Amino acid sequence: SSVTYASPSRTEHPQEHSFRQADNHRDRRRAAAHTHKPEAAVQAKAPTGRHQELGATFQSPESLPSIRPPDRARRSLELPGRPLPRRRAMGAAAEDAVRQLGILMDQVDAPLRRTFQNVHQGHPRETMLRFLKAREWNVSKAHKMLVDSLNWRIENEIDSVLERPILPVDLYRSIRDSQLVGLSGYTKEGLPVFGIGVGQSTYDKASVHYYVQSHIQINEYRDRIILPMLTEKFGRPITTCVKVLDMTGLKLSALSQMKMLSSISTVDDLNYPEKSETYYIVNVPYIFSACWKVVKPLLQERTKKKVKVLSGCGRDELLKIMDYSALPHFCRREGSGSSKHSSSNADDCFSPDHPFHKELYELTNQQSSHKELLKMGSLHVSIPEPDPNDAKIVEVIQAEFHKMGEQNGSTNGHKV
Repeated sequence: SSVTYASPSRTEHPQEHSFRQADNHRDRRRAAAHTHKPEAAVQAKAPTGRHQELGATFQSPESLPSIRPPDRARRSLELPGRPLPRRRAMGAAAEDAVRQLGILMDQVDAPLRRTFQNVHQGHPRETMLRFLKAREWNVSKAHKMLVDSLNWRIENEIDSVLERPILPVDLYRSIRDSQLVGLSGYTKEGLPVFGIGVGQSTYDKASVHYYVQSHIQINEYRDRIILPMLTEKFGRPITTCVKVLDMTGLKLSALSQMKMLSSISTVDDLNYPEKSETYYIVNVPYIFSACWKVVKPLLQERTKKKVKVLSGCGRDELLKIMDYSALPHFCRREGSGSSKHSSSNADDCFSPDHPFHKELYELTNQQSSHKELLKMGSLHVSIPEPDPNDAKIVEVIQAEFHKMGEQNGSTNGHKV
């Protein structure tokens, strides 16, 4: 079954209403100081149809004080007289590529069109741009990649993945403790900031299927809930995010996780391309620096430009694009690392008790309750064959890990 999330209206959640009233009151005072009349706050679109309850139960980012979009971004986008950011000028060739791909997509079968709606969320142009960038503007290759991705979604029931909670809850919490990822806040431009604990994720509490399912649920929640709400609020398409990768605790033993990481990376590369605006790498040990030297030359130029390796915890550089409250907890002070006990659960974006994870899990539970028969067990998602270049990168990383292991006399967990 497919799910459509594009209806223009829904019943406003009481908590959203209270935050909207507060925002309106604050904006009226601010506007008076600028001799403006305030504009009405933008209300997010939400799902209707057979999944109308999805929108009715979900609380928007504005109703989550700990991960609320910054006032600075709201002011620049809401006050009268302030122009919305201009869309980057596209060359004639690029625009023609989008047009050609659009014509091809108009010809796909109805099931593909339905799942494509879940992917583009009312912004097909931006979605086609992502797939074109991923295939170096080759229309034929981008079309094949997009159609393959849509078929993958149908075959693996991705459109209903938010109806498949990971049960029991103790298993879900174990996955959150061993697959460290979470939404810490938003940049000053309104992009979601995801923290990822690369060095301390162990992936040892469940099968690979559960970790892949959890990863896809976070992707779908981001793309079908968070990003559309931000798009509505700011009045411009927001379709990408920023990722901050914490390398604290990275060891040679991470080699044993390479298959898991490769599976997740392949799912992202082939089905969620160009969703990350920038990757910030922080708390970098020698082992990463050594691997980066051999991997960087293999990356495509556009990917190299996205990766920023920062000094220490990266706090000072990250504060140029986000407020302190949006920093992942492992970036808030030097040496903080990604310890699960370094901050309160409300601040630790990895914690299952963080608002982001609580909202996501509650949503999947609510959606599953509307099913006549709750599907138990993990969602077995087929992992596409990786791109040959990506497979080569994995081989290079494995070879570098083995070399460093031989130099140290062991590959059994020593930090480097």
